[in-house]
Amino acid sequence: MKGLFLEDIEIGSEEALGTYQFTREAMVSFAEQFDPQPFHVDEEAARRSHFGALCASGWHTAAAWMKCYVAFNDHHRRERMAHGEAIPAIGPSPGFENLRWPKPVYAGDVVAYRSRVAGKRPLNSRPGWGLLASLNSGINQNGESVLSFEGRVLVQMRGAGEL
Repeated sequence: MKGLFLEDIEIGSEEALGTYQFTREAMVSFAEQFDPQPFHVDEEAARRSHFGALCASGWHTAAAWMKCYVAFNDHHRRERMAHGEAIPAIGPSPGFENLRWPKPVYAGDVVAYRSRVAGKRPLNSRPGWGLLASLNSGINQNGESVLSFEGRVLVQMRGAGEL
């Protein structure tokens, strides 16, 4: 997080990644391409569904988290570069677990995304790299959880080469 090497990341640290406002147009556009279920693309069908109104695809809420995460890290990497600080290479993610969408996201909702470091460890299989575990969330403007998941990402350690 914040463009840091594994050794610099503190367990328990939490970052506000940013916010994303869900518009009707963006929700329908995303759903038409990736999740064309009636309650995501058709207002009347959505009204008749258990959601009661058009709602965003859960995958859209997750993609918005990723957008905020990447923008957050890019910003901090640029800041560190401007100060002449060393920047770790960006590692891939081996996956996530326990993805939840406890409440629907509706047009006009603004979701604030966060990430908290849950753990970290060096990787024996990739010397110079570690695995960072995070607890991630999206909270709407009413304080309700709309997204949660446990993430993993490879993070470079000081003095390591590229993957």
